[in-house]
Amino acid sequence: MFSGIVEAVAEVTAIRVDRQNKDFTLRAPFASELKIDQSIAHNGVCLTVVAIDGDCYTVTAMKETLDRSNLGLLEVGDEVNVERSMRPEALLDGHIVQGHVDQTARCTAREDADGSWYYTFEYEPRGGGLTTVEKGSVAVNGVSLTVCDPTPSSFRVAIIPYTFEHTNFRRIDVGTVVNLEFDIVGKYIARLMEHYLNR
Repeated sequence: MFSGIVEAVAEVTAIRVDRQNKDFTLRAPFASELKIDQSIAHNGVCLTVVAIDGDCYTVTAMKETLDRSNLGLLEVGDEVNVERSMRPEALLDGHIVQGHVDQTARCTAREDADGSWYYTFEYEPRGGGLTTVEKGSVAVNGVSLTVCDPTPSSFRVAIIPYTFEHTNFRRIDVGTVVNLEFDIVGKYIARLMEHYLNR
């Protein structure tokens, strides 16, 4: 489990294709502290560490993950938001993020808000609680954010300077594909409502 508070931005240093899988090697400041089998969120996608070499580590993404997320679009030199899993005693500074990306969205607007920024994202409506609500939570590329101006297929988020500088939001522009993980509480409520309404 994660909180959506990005710990660092890692650089992709190598990508290796192994049949339908891809191995990503990334340089991160905490690489020397990692252990094999440890879980790390990459742009919000939970992946397992399979190798460590100095300040770099390697994870593997299978086809399902590559198809559902923006990881399949990564190239060497790209920046990835990374977060190690939460410790039981840690403060929940963001919101509950599972590291299971629901789908991707595309940035359709980036607006200067006189020191901060507004980003608008559009996505394909799929039901099942995969939606946003005003002032609710959503994880965009693994970043815990508060929703503004939601519609059935879009929403806006406000990005303060600290988040802009310490995540890959500074690289997001119109047309950029991002990962979305919708609020887990909202998804469970929607599924329960569907179950009882269809009885």
